[in-house]
Amino acid sequence: MNDHILEEEAIAEERAIEKLGPAITRLPIRSLPTLKEPVCVKPSSTAREAIEAMNQHRVGCVLVEERQMLTGVFSERDVLTKLATCNANLDTTLVADVMTSDPECLTLDDGVVYALNKMSVGGFRHVPLIDAEGRPTGVVSMRDIVDFIVDLFPSEVLNLPPSPAHSIARQREGA
Repeated sequence: MNDHILEEEAIAEERAIEKLGPAITRLPIRSLPTLKEPVCVKPSSTAREAIEAMNQHRVGCVLVEERQMLTGVFSERDVLTKLATCNANLDTTLVADVMTSDPECLTLDDGVVYALNKMSVGGFRHVPLIDAEGRPTGVVSMRDIVDFIVDLFPSEVLNLPPSPAHSIARQREGA
């Protein structure tokens, strides 16, 4: 009986690889269904204004643009590592002083696999998307990719059997 279960699990794993591999290596980022329009601020915006924009639009980062060109990215990581740790004044600290300048970027036509590569190798949770002229067109987030993978395997991920050892959250954590 146990060998039968192991065999079924091996078959399911092979099918998953057959389905996931082509999906992430061939599809462009633009095919991710949860991509949003970019939320942009100016370098002269205050940290508070950028944080308020992130909260209002429910995003983990804002793109910093000047004259319609991407100059940087300001993320929740910047809030934690550059603002919270030094008790910065959110009303006087400018985004230009705490943003990540000249971030690594991709385009909407780059493959999902390139976004995964940048996120994994660079340790990023967000990668700005730009057009050929360097204008912001969006942001691909780790969440976009996770949601994409869940969409590929909805029954395996969303229909888990009850398990006290894996208490599945009934609601999202955090605020």
